Amino acid sequence: MRKTIQRIDEADVTHKHVLVRVDFNVPLDKSGNILDDKRIADSLPTIRYLLDHDAKVVLMSHLGRPVRPENIDPSDPSDPSFQRRFRMDAVASRLSELLMHPVKKLDDCIGRLVENEVASMDDGDLILLENLRFHPGEEANDPLFAKKLSRLGEVYCNDAFAVSHRAHASISAITSFLPGYAGFLLDKEVSLIGKALHKPERPFVAMVGGLKLATKIPLIKNLLGSVDHLLIGGAMMFTFLKARGLDVGASLVDDTSLALARDMLREHGERLVLPVDVAVARELTEQATRKEVPVEAIPSSLKGFDVGEKTVVLFKETLSRAKTIIWNGPLGAFETPPFDYATHELAHYLASLSSVRIIGGGDTASAVASAGVAEKMTHISTGGGASLVLFSGQELVGLEALREQKIEGC
Repeated sequence: MRKTIQRIDEADVTHKHVLVRVDFNVPLDKSGNILDDKRIADSLPTIRYLLDHDAKVVLMSHLGRPVRPENIDPSDPSDPSFQRRFRMDAVASRLSELLMHPVKKLDDCIGRLVENEVASMDDGDLILLENLRFHPGEEANDPLFAKKLSRLGEVYCNDAFAVSHRAHASISAITSFLPGYAGFLLDKEVSLIGKALHKPERPFVAMVGGLKLATKIPLIKNLLGSVDHLLIGGAMMFTFLKARGLDVGASLVDDTSLALARDMLREHGERLVLPVDVAVARELTEQATRKEVPVEAIPSSLKGFDVGEKTVVLFKETLSRAKTIIWNGPLGAFETPPFDYATHELAHYLASLSSVRIIGGGDTASAVASAGVAEKMTHISTGGGASLVLFSGQELVGLEALREQKIEGC
């Protein structure tokens, strides 16, 4: 029997230093200004709970993908060679505004100066550490780096669902040094996705898009074990269409997955719903003329970039009967009009339904947001990669670390 993961409200946090892994990896413009603060806002329930219970809260996160020059001291903010735009100062300012609570941001995440600052905290104080990825030990899942982080807390809380599929020090190795708990956001994501996958109200329909079939094979295999219908869109639809023996013109095909696509069609053909028409053009540009053709008549010189209007109608008919819907992956090249039609049209249609609608993170979340209907969905995951792992029936590294934690010296 699998060990149950405890949530942070099951821990004694009063008067204690609680080290919380959050995901403040927000999108930035070229000047380092925050473009979207949703990830910060999503962390507020856990942070507020800890502050309300007189904890001393120490937050840690990464931001972007800084390239760390060797022999640079990340505690020196004046160093011109360091990527200033990846420092957490703007995040600290926005968090303070959202919480209406002071946030003290430090210039490093480990070391004697940081430890001294943390040791001097009072109940209800809030500290945000500097970008974890300024240290190579974070992405290397280095136990020594994790041990240095652990000196800043008495209790560890993982509330960073979006990176909980990664074996990083602040997600995995840290659980060897502190008793660990799940934050409210992590618990919410896992519970909602788990219920949709394992105890769905039926009919249960999944809609899957994406570029290459190979990247979605575990997802599709897992979903085919439980869904009533699986709708296929995105560029990977052409691999399925070619597997059916159709000429897909110059469209992108994942030839390495053709045999598997044939097997899926043979074994699950009655549940796989493929497009009946596609939008084609010579090149993917906003100036391109969108031409819709039946899947049996794709011109040899053209490429497919979206599903067509008849397919949208077909998908709507299937979705209209569903009581549980999971959507992972755009149906076309939604970033480039006029090939955003199907993705945006179906996003608006999902927004009108009363069924349970779980939206994967990453590109799918961006597509729903660009359609202006994000607030009308049941749940939009904060993590594309992490949600894909769960949809594929696999365990998150961060959950496994909390479940199997063995504290050193115990």
